[in-house]
Amino acid sequence: MAIYTRTGDKGETSVIGGRVGKDDVRVEAYGTIDELNSFVGQARSLMEDAKFADVREQLLEIQHELFDCGSDLAFVKLSENKYKVKSGMAERLEGWIDALQAENPVLERFILPGGSQLSSVLHVCRTVCRRAERRAVTLGRSADINQEAVIYLNRLSDYFFALARTANTRLGIADVEYVRSKKVFRN
Repeated sequence: MAIYTRTGDKGETSVIGGRVGKDDVRVEAYGTIDELNSFVGQARSLMEDAKFADVREQLLEIQHELFDCGSDLAFVKLSENKYKVKSGMAERLEGWIDALQAENPVLERFILPGGSQLSSVLHVCRTVCRRAERRAVTLGRSADINQEAVIYLNRLSDYFFALARTANTRLGIADVEYVRSKKVFRN
């Protein structure tokens, strides 16, 4: 089986229900989700230590859900009965975030992405996730989309922030504080 089809050689691609330009906002949205999924895979590959077994499994589930998100955004015509991203998915992320935050030291100042290599990659996941969310919001301004996908992406970026901090905590590495930051977080 050839992986090339030549159908996109003139700058168009297929979506669910039609064809659009490869630079269409819909393609940008689910393409950014695909990019995020690659970085999530990279983060998982850095979690060979047993102390990350729980979150490694969470990330695998998230990778499947990111495919679901991309699929939902690829629909040209509103088709709620076929959507895969549901409200409970964002709520489940909130539970994971709360559990991760319980492990982390109190945050008083802004932090810089970094500390460990794993934390750095998770911060890349967070920022790419934010971009995917922005692209989905832009798409939603001109087309009917599954709003649950936007909510999921919003919560997922918070998850990556919490997990990046937990990665440093579990590895015994301090977060890198932004030295010019005042104490901005209160408990």
